[in-house]
Amino acid sequence: MATTIGVIPVRFGATRFPGKPLAPILGRPMVQWVYEGARASKLLSRVVIATDDERIASAARGFGAEAVMTSPDCPSGTDRAAEVAASSSCDFVINIQGDEPLVRGEMLDGLVRGLEEGGAPMTTLMARVESLELLNDPHIVKVVADGGGYALYFSRSPLPHGCSDYFYQHIGIYGYRRDFLLGYKDLPQSRLERAEKLEQLRALESGRRIRLIEISRPTLSVDTPADIIKVEQYLVRHSHE
Repeated sequence: MATTIGVIPVRFGATRFPGKPLAPILGRPMVQWVYEGARASKLLSRVVIATDDERIASAARGFGAEAVMTSPDCPSGTDRAAEVAASSSCDFVINIQGDEPLVRGEMLDGLVRGLEEGGAPMTTLMARVESLELLNDPHIVKVVADGGGYALYFSRSPLPHGCSDYFYQHIGIYGYRRDFLLGYKDLPQSRLERAEKLEQLRALESGRRIRLIEISRPTLSVDTPADIIKVEQYLVRHSHE
């Protein structure tokens, strides 16, 4: 049976929202919500918070999480997840963004199953969106898939152009085969990746496939302090589900 670890890479010094991982959501730091959501997975054998900041590591240990100190020179969360993977014995790695407080265990299990089925060394999430006014929002990443459920392209621009019914929003949580992740971080930045500012395009442009796993609705990621209020409102509305 394949073993899978979940890595939550977080840093303190986000440009738009310093200290974001420790921002309180209904009295608990955001990274705790992410951790507890990941721990609800049935297929992750281990969940690690990877950081270069002792304030985050201390808070993580305070609510019972395993914290691993990683290099302050890691340029991205992918590199931080790869650093943990390099010293871990596992088959798959799930990279769980630290600004996704509404992550659910079944989302991560879907990524693991996609890897177990083979066909692609990398998996990620998408959700159907019928609010077409969001199609032009560059902060919402769009994705299109082929008939087999593999990604054709990701973009901040409207994708597909001229659609009149719905589009798919990409949710930036990823699964990787461990051996692929360790090599992927060393691939050179691709032209499309630089243009769109979307790291996953590096995989597509190098000829790798990405399997898309559909979830029932988009998550609410946190980029600014105002997003905290939206998440709290959502949690209060859905507290009895």
